[in-house]
Amino acid sequence: MSEQAEEIQPEPVIDLTNAAFAYEGVVALDHVSMQAFPGEAVALIGPNGSGKSTLLRGLLGLLPLADGSLKVFGHQRRPGVTDGIGYLPQQESTEPNFPISLRQVVMMGRYRRIGFWRFARTIDRSAVNEALEMTGLTSRAGARFGSLSGGQQQRGLLARALAAKPRLLLLDEPFNGLDQPNRAALLTTLRELKLRGVSIVVTTHDLDLARDVCDKVLLLAGTQVAFGPTDGVLTLENLQAAFGDVQVEVDEHRVVIPGHDH
Repeated sequence: MSEQAEEIQPEPVIDLTNAAFAYEGVVALDHVSMQAFPGEAVALIGPNGSGKSTLLRGLLGLLPLADGSLKVFGHQRRPGVTDGIGYLPQQESTEPNFPISLRQVVMMGRYRRIGFWRFARTIDRSAVNEALEMTGLTSRAGARFGSLSGGQQQRGLLARALAAKPRLLLLDEPFNGLDQPNRAALLTTLRELKLRGVSIVVTTHDLDLARDVCDKVLLLAGTQVAFGPTDGVLTLENLQAAFGDVQVEVDEHRVVIPGHDH
């Protein structure tokens, strides 16, 4: 026997094998194979219509597999089962004058555990406090949600997702429109989540951001262009294969794909 025990590889949180997803029989994304392990962040990058949102919907169980295999937490993905998964959508409209505090919004992330007609328990209040602290919003907990800045609201919605204690966090363009302070705060939160073993999948068009916080990149163009460690995937050749005629700006300071809907 070796003097040094062999390191045991953890089970992947996400395990996709030659997966395809379709809307009403029309394939929107195919031939995707990837794995994400505890504490890893994976960036989904690609042009408009490349399949980023399709893949998020598949991971959420909102879109069935058309082909291949998808396992989450070691089990075949089942429609409608979201236990252990947190989700931050790209846009969520909120009535600015609605009389609800940030703390109440974050507590919504505990409703599945609390159940109907039950009061929040100590464990629920502790989870909300931890989520507010992790997102840097403790001091704003009592503020009316609609009075917060757009960036603070985005972080508040992330805190709502975190209150459920997810093992997998799905983020759809979370940095869109954020100013530098809110962007920095969100990056800090994502790094802390990775240290805690949470797996993160984030769609983004900011390649600089992907390099900053993501361990792997899945490059999409209706099918898988490349998957692997960030620096190995974000090459000029791969980006040109994915984006075609869309101009890619590359310099020593920042690499950005021009903004787009997806």
